[in-house]
Order: sequence, then C-alpha cells, then structure tokens
Amino acid sequence: MTHAYDIAVVGAGMVGAALATGLAQEGFTVALIDRAPAPEFTPEAAPDIRVSALSKGSERYLEQLGAWPQITRMRATPYRRLAVWDQTPHPLSNLIPRKFTEVEFDATSLGTSHLGHIVENSVTQRALWQAAEANTGVTFFTGHEVSALTENQDDVTLTLDNNTRLAAALVIGADGGQSRIRDLAGIGVTRDQYAQQAMVLSVRYQGPVEDITWQGFFPSGPRAFLPLHSAGADHPGETWASLVWYDAPEQLAQLKALSDSDLLAAVQKAFPTDLPLLTHLDRKASFPIARQHANHYFSGRVVLAGDSAHTINPLAGQGVNLGFQDAQCLQAVLKEARRANDDLANPDRLARYERQRRPANRRMMLTMDLFYHLFSNRIPPLHLARNLGLGAARALPFARNRVARYAMGIDDQLPAVLSQLASRIPGLNQL
Repeated sequence: MTHAYDIAVVGAGMVGAALATGLAQEGFTVALIDRAPAPEFTPEAAPDIRVSALSKGSERYLEQLGAWPQITRMRATPYRRLAVWDQTPHPLSNLIPRKFTEVEFDATSLGTSHLGHIVENSVTQRALWQAAEANTGVTFFTGHEVSALTENQDDVTLTLDNNTRLAAALVIGADGGQSRIRDLAGIGVTRDQYAQQAMVLSVRYQGPVEDITWQGFFPSGPRAFLPLHSAGADHPGETWASLVWYDAPEQLAQLKALSDSDLLAAVQKAFPTDLPLLTHLDRKASFPIARQHANHYFSGRVVLAGDSAHTINPLAGQGVNLGFQDAQCLQAVLKEARRANDDLANPDRLARYERQRRPANRRMMLTMDLFYHLFSNRIPPLHLARNLGLGAARALPFARNRVARYAMGIDDQLPAVLSQLASRIPGLNQL
C-alpha cells in the first residue's frame, strides 16, 4: 500500500518541521519523515549543548507557525547587545587600544527591543513538532529513513527502510548537510573544509543572566560567549551559558583530553577577560566546519532547503536563520503554484525559489568568509587594516547598523563595501 500526500518533507529538524507546519497551514497534506524520535524537554535538565541565535525575522516566522509561544514557555534568552573585537596579541595592538576597535551593536540604536534570542536547538525543534502535531495536515513517519526514491511522471515514490511507501507530487530535502535526499536526487555539492574546528561548551558561571553575546577574534579563530538562562534554585547566583572556541583540530583534541576542572581553567585563561567566572562544565563537543553549497537547489520533483542546500561558517550563528528564510520563500512559491492549479514541481516555479534564495545565501557565505579570512591570521598589514576597519565601524554608526540589519534579516542586501571586499577573496566566487 502506498500513502499519498501533496508534499513529503524529509528531515524533521528545525527547518523541516517548520516547512511541514507552514505548508499544512496553507492546506497541503504533508508527510514528515525523520529517523529520530521527538526531541524531549525537561525544565530541570541542563541545556542542550547545541544552541542558535534566532534573529528577529526568525521569531516572526516562528510566531506565524504557532511555535514561538511554546519556545518562550520553555527556554529562550533575549540578547540586546552584540560585541566583536580583535583579540590578536601583536605589537601593533598597543597602537590601537581595544576600546577604539571594539564594535557593539545594540537594540536601542536599531529601534528594536532586542536583537534576537539564544535558544537551544532541541527547544526550537520540540516547539515546531508540537505545532506540526497540532495540524491535521501533517503525518509523521519517525524512526525510519528513506532507502529509495523513484521519480514518476506525476509524483515521487519514497520507500522507507521498513518498506513503507509514500507518494508525493514534491519531495523537500531538509535532512541536513549530509543529505540522503540530495544524494538520491543526484544533486552535487561544492564543499570547502576550514582548517578550524569548533569546540562547544555548556557551562555555568557566577553572575546574573547577561543581555550581551560577544566574540573576540584570535588568529586561531574566534572565542564566543552566548548567554542562557538562570541555573535555578539548585545553583543560586549561577547562570548557564554556551561557549564556542574555534581552533586547529589538534589543539581542540588536547583541550578535550583535559579533566573538566583543567579545561575550565584553560578556558578561563584563554578567553577574553569579559568572560564571567566559570563554576561548572556540563558538556563539551567539537565538530568540523565547512562551507558547502548545492550545485542546484532542485532536480525534477526534489527541492532542497536549509543545510541540505547550504552550510556556512557558523561565526554569527546564521545557519538556521537562512534555513527559515528558505522555508518562507519555498512556502510562498508553492502556495502560488497551488493557487494557479499548477504542478508543485513546475521547474519554472522551483527556479524562482532558487533565484531568490541562492544569491541571498551566497551573500551570507561571503560575509562569513570575509570575517574568517580577515581575522584568522597574524599578518601585520591585515592586523592593522582590520583594526582600522573596526575603528571605522565604531565611528560610522550608520554603516555599522546596516551590517547589523542585514545579519538580523531585516535588510536583504549586503552593504556595498562588504560585497566588494568579499568578491576579491580568492575562490569565493565559485560558490
């Protein structure tokens, strides 16, 4: 027996679950497939080690889907300020004190209450699953993955690993950077591995919940602080935070081999002095980082969204925000197709989705790589140039706020000066 749906979404992570919910709200019948069970949430438990900085634009989208109230009822930490500075130790640093090159973005200057929220990925995913479950148009197929994909003239047949067969007019691959659907559809990718890896630490610190997230840039990579929620009555005066340390794989391997107490001491010493006093390490993990872009966003009756289509350097935590922008764009295109009584896999309509999203995703890739190349070195001229650039950003609030508005998803155009700089970095134009 084959189960028939309008659309099959493969991958029920944050982007896939959002797409399934949004499409069902538009009246589509949706099969949502994921090999993992529903994410759990326990209020008393330590936070998930994986967190994201959700932009204001993403908040609005999650509100439309009915997921944002669930997120705030669980856990979400607003941040009102974002600071970046160059932490490279170098003789030239003495010529330019940090206070002249540190750039701080704040919500007040942008005319908003906050810049975004730091939210655990499992919390966002859980809320989206609840929103999807509340819509009768979504049918879950969990605990199984797609083993085969067969394209027919009018639909696609997916065979799951338990031999369940699903038919849909369109399949959306939202199953991550190692997308099985992308491979089955024969869509290739361009991939560039960075020399760095990222180590993520879930920690408690002594002090109240902070309203700022910051990154100090070292030659080996940035070290970042993301505030979370209070640690509760069991740990009075303490707060949870997520720390990210970018460095060479061998350096991170040495750090991960330390005892928890020694690692905490190493982090306290190596991070900027802005880091509060750490009191406890709950979890640690490291992962490679890469820039990856699908050669095409669709093929036949298969279309990609989120990390299946693109992954970027996680410097500013923009990956899931880009994925949510993909979801909103694809929903709009498919809604128009339905209204026109058109085939959901009409290549002209799917090409419209790609024309809108590929340049926007590429711009954010270029921006993140621009920061990576400018800051991850000790070359004196570049060191001076980036400090002068940060100083200029501090002195030119209009330009600074343009960058912030772009990063927050308020503006969809990268400021011209950054576009010009990014276009001159070797290899980036092949994305």
